[in-house]
Amino acid sequence: MSTKLMALWEWFDARMPSVKQEYKKHLTEYYAPKNFNFWYYFGSLALFVLVIQIVSGIWLTMSYKPDANLAFGSVEYIMRDVPGGWVIRYIHSTGASAFFLVVYLHMFRGLLYGSYKTPRELIWIFGVLIYLCLMGEAFFGYLLPWGQMSYWGAQVIVNLFSSVPFIGPDLAVWIRGDYVVSDATLNRFFALHVIALPLALLGLVVVHLLALHDVGSNNPDGVEIKKVKGPDGKPLDGIPFHPYYTVKDIVGVVVFLAIFCVVIFFAPEMGGYFLEYNNFVPADPLVTPAHIAPVWYFTPYYSILRAVPPMFYSQFPGVLAMGLAVLLLFFLPWLDRSPVKSIRYRGPYYKIALTTFIISFLVLGYLGTVPTNAWGQFGPWLGEAERCTVVARIGTILYFLFFLLMPWYTARDSVKPVPERVTS
Repeated sequence: MSTKLMALWEWFDARMPSVKQEYKKHLTEYYAPKNFNFWYYFGSLALFVLVIQIVSGIWLTMSYKPDANLAFGSVEYIMRDVPGGWVIRYIHSTGASAFFLVVYLHMFRGLLYGSYKTPRELIWIFGVLIYLCLMGEAFFGYLLPWGQMSYWGAQVIVNLFSSVPFIGPDLAVWIRGDYVVSDATLNRFFALHVIALPLALLGLVVVHLLALHDVGSNNPDGVEIKKVKGPDGKPLDGIPFHPYYTVKDIVGVVVFLAIFCVVIFFAPEMGGYFLEYNNFVPADPLVTPAHIAPVWYFTPYYSILRAVPPMFYSQFPGVLAMGLAVLLLFFLPWLDRSPVKSIRYRGPYYKIALTTFIISFLVLGYLGTVPTNAWGQFGPWLGEAERCTVVARIGTILYFLFFLLMPWYTARDSVKPVPERVTS
């Protein structure tokens, strides 16, 4: 059998030798730093979850009906009548939250070890584009179950575009394809969710990996391993990605799958954070849910939107702040003026700023799930809604100060000497 397989490979390689060359370049002869730690699991996990989402999505589309009159019933048909349909639906819904979770942890790793700094600016930009594409993919897929929260959540988010000066109303109609969220909206969101954005997402993932393998991976020390090479021209502080890190990543995948399966089989709704209770009710344009909120991975930005007061009866300042909160990520490589990459060798300014940023992001994420319908000043006489608004405003200010003050505190921060080679 091995002789036949070898002969088949030689036949294939003689006709397409580029496959073997790419295999060597990106796996067996791609040298990665030998000091990768726990935080380096999440890049491969993000790719693994992307595969899960594509495969489970393909199976769901076989029974789903992108029709306003049939969409909710088709989801119920998948859950109740299609053999194994319930587990495929839960895999896809849980996978959406898992995707954002591993992406957030992957981005946090970049903030920890300065993976966005020279010469990896392009890698970071492609990563942020992947993040934006993923947000669009999740938003368009959010409408497809055609439940109450899907319908009204899409109605609220699309209506935000109408606050854009001059072009807002026309822009909202263009996105919806109608004057309200309707069958036309469902059809175009379905097309974008299953065809357009997945293709864009796959393309961005490919260029993200190509850019990474061209300049090499960062490491917890922020040391460039290509600077110290042996007589054979290979980095002394690097090891081949395959088989060493492929085996390591398989361990991470096994642990992830164990946790993933526990969620799928025992808590697929996750208390309403993964699947909202209102989404098990068919969409009704005449009945508005008491509290409309996005899924948990959008709530930090939703909280920023609500924290900014309207101006001249327009919510555009909040929409602008929400957009800037994401767009600022693109400028991170040029905002950071520190001479070192890794947090191991940074001073207290950056550590305090990063800790404050993470806490504010988590607090904003929680507040985005809390009903808030009043504006007020802080004081003991105010109710919970007003206090939540004040805290959200403080969190929003801290979020933006992390980026806007970064050129100042990173340039003045004390740093430790960076070693010439990676440490264990």
